[in-house]
Amino acid sequence: VVIHPFDHEDIVAGQGTIGLEILEQDPEVDTIIMGIGGGGLLAGVAVAVKEMARRTGRQIRIIGVQAENAAAYPPSLAADAVVPLTHVSTIADGIAVGRPGQLPFQIIRELVDGVVTVSEDAIANALVFLLERSKMVVEPAGAVGVAALLEGKLEELGISSERTVAVLSGGNIDPMLMLKVIQSGLSAAGRFLTVRIALRDRPGELSTISRIIAETDANVTRVDHTRIGGSLGMGDVFITIDMETRGAEHSEEVLGRLRSAGYQPVVRP
Repeated sequence: VVIHPFDHEDIVAGQGTIGLEILEQDPEVDTIIMGIGGGGLLAGVAVAVKEMARRTGRQIRIIGVQAENAAAYPPSLAADAVVPLTHVSTIADGIAVGRPGQLPFQIIRELVDGVVTVSEDAIANALVFLLERSKMVVEPAGAVGVAALLEGKLEELGISSERTVAVLSGGNIDPMLMLKVIQSGLSAAGRFLTVRIALRDRPGELSTISRIIAETDANVTRVDHTRIGGSLGMGDVFITIDMETRGAEHSEEVLGRLRSAGYQPVVRP
């Protein structure tokens, strides 16, 4: 028996029990936000929560979140018809679905209060936030709701919420991807800075740069020194420096000090 992973009545109904659990654990919730792939989870929760809210005369908003590189719902909702994507590319592979389910789309179109998108950097930043603040390992697809909250997406929709629940749906993440995502998240938050600097190959240059960085209280984690490169002239070198910083303002302070000393650091992704 083949049962579709999201475009099936039983799947939608089963996933809707999450909405009932949320209301049981937090009866005063006014906004629920979660990721969307094909739409089964969001549709199920919307059906359950909106019906319970109707019975009690309350208003509970349901918001969906997609990765911006795999966002089929915004154009579909705008066209009032399922619009498939030709290409999807996101670290949130759990919601990397290029075509909304027909049944979930009909429900989401009717019951959901808004659908927003988040960037890859925002997803990575949310994963790091959950690791540091909540000590929770969440896969990228499960963290998009938190990413949307951190990026102020509710405010962009004009929603003022006093009790918000973000559904963290899944902890299936490969350790190597987690390593990459953590570094990307730290970089997106301005806490991990990589710069490449071209300079003359003479004694003392690296020492001077290291002193400038140390004086700003940044912490160097790696240095790469090369004399080979297509744009390098004779007697020139490139150094690439990875460093930990306290945030975006601190990173700008480090860059400013290097520029004031006559260097031209190029920030690397």
